[in-house]
Amino acid sequence: MTGLAAARTRVELLHLEGKIERWIRFGDVAEEEILDRRRRALWFAPGSVFAFVRWGSGDHGTIVSRIDILRACRAGEAYTTIPGVSPGGELLLRANGWRKVERVLVAIDQVEALGVPPTDACPDHWRHIHNRLAAADEPRPYTARRHAAWLARRSLDL
Repeated sequence: MTGLAAARTRVELLHLEGKIERWIRFGDVAEEEILDRRRRALWFAPGSVFAFVRWGSGDHGTIVSRIDILRACRAGEAYTTIPGVSPGGELLLRANGWRKVERVLVAIDQVEALGVPPTDACPDHWRHIHNRLAAADEPRPYTARRHAAWLARRSLDL
């Protein structure tokens, strides 16, 4: 593995019709590799944010429905391990169960409706949604004003 590849986050996607689906809802892919008819590997640059969806079905319906929004870590940073993500990432949001996953997907759509790519939204927004869903509460919507505040704050960190 080259130094550049070692610094990136690898996500393996899988599609077995009606059984297992692992896909990216959003994220800026740095590189893609087709492994076979059903599997692909995607690489994300350090610092990039992406949403990874995992769904599985058994004989009696859905057995897993999960979405994780992660930030690809830089070398030496702490990370959370996630199946299919190597080495892992900074976990901004995790939702289990279709009802919560659906609410996250709606929140992503809401950010996109503002004209903001979800990859550019404030990471604290994804943490906020995670915490509100965990507390069975309604998350606040992302707004143009919040996004402008995030961009101003981020410009100070550069």
